[in-house]
Amino acid sequence: MNSSIRIQKTSKISGTPFQLPSSKSISNRALVLNALSGNSTPSVLRNLSEARDTKLMQALINSPETTINVLDAGTTMRFLTAFFAITNQHKILTGTDRMKQRPIKLLVDALREIGAAIDYLEIEGFPSIEVKGFAGQKAKSVQIPGNVSSQYISALMMIAPKLAEGLTIELAGNVGSWPYIKMTGSLMAQFGVACEFESDSIKIPTGSFTSTELTIEADWSAASYWFAFVALAKEARITLKNVSMQSLQGDRVIVEAMEKLGVQSAYENNSLILTKKSSASSIEWDFKDCPDLAQTILPVCAAKNIRGVFTGLESLRIKETDRIAALQNELAKIGAAVIEKENTWVLIPSVDNILPAKADFATYHDHRMAMGLAPLATLMDVTFDDATVINKSYPGFWQDCESVGIKTEQ
Repeated sequence: MNSSIRIQKTSKISGTPFQLPSSKSISNRALVLNALSGNSTPSVLRNLSEARDTKLMQALINSPETTINVLDAGTTMRFLTAFFAITNQHKILTGTDRMKQRPIKLLVDALREIGAAIDYLEIEGFPSIEVKGFAGQKAKSVQIPGNVSSQYISALMMIAPKLAEGLTIELAGNVGSWPYIKMTGSLMAQFGVACEFESDSIKIPTGSFTSTELTIEADWSAASYWFAFVALAKEARITLKNVSMQSLQGDRVIVEAMEKLGVQSAYENNSLILTKKSSASSIEWDFKDCPDLAQTILPVCAAKNIRGVFTGLESLRIKETDRIAALQNELAKIGAAVIEKENTWVLIPSVDNILPAKADFATYHDHRMAMGLAPLATLMDVTFDDATVINKSYPGFWQDCESVGIKTEQ
């Protein structure tokens, strides 16, 4: 069945996206911490994300099945690997073909060092894996590179209080996505265990998680696409509800990035109002702490003839797809080039600044490719090969597009 979607060019948008999802990152961590608490009185978790990744986490974390299929959910694979190990469960974790290409060796090595028994079932260093249990703590500290995936670090942080002697996580090299690591620490504190952060280590004491009440805030990664729509539209006014300006989420920096790209933000009556303003002719941005924003920001630069110099994109190679290659391929369709030079990426817009009347984009089974390129529909007719890919993180995205005046056809 053809699941493509066509979006009609719409230069003026206005309204409120009412299906803006709550934070997937916070929801997934809260579910793991709640499960680790093991309390007779469960925590009250309000406004959990409706994203497929979070629903998978809910379904799988207490599953009695031996084989756990996480599909394409990287966070679920990493968090559950650590969770099943520390809770001494025998599980086989597998996923899609792409998931089997995403490395997990650093996390498995650390868990083995601590005392977990884990085997690879297919290719060394990659899923599928078999978690055989936990015999007892063998190490009080582990070292892990800080620049590969913060989810490895968060997974270890959350299970550390269950260890008899706690755990010190030594971070080697530069650390990427610090806000996500700090988010994990903040949520752990809400569940009753505080972490001690230093520049190159995290110390987590042994302890017990307690019940808590938590209301999940709106997802800033999802909100970022509405900034892009406003940046590119001829006329725009978008209202975002339930967003927190004191957010735990690193992608909150979209406010500062988009101010350079032509979006004015005003916080009024617990809502964020987005309107247009003048934009810069160039931008330099480090995505080290917010890699998920790359697919929002680079298309805006390409379409607005804004030259960009970007760093911190290394982790995009091991996401749902190789996001750097995907952006290079798809932005070339509107005349832009993304050139890599020694861990720096330069975006060069179309030489003549003439955009095509329409463009057909591939999604690469990656939700962020679809949503990051969708705002180009304010400038041209756009078609995507897969309308359902957005279900991973923002199931109501196309309905929200319709609600602000954007015409879609599936």
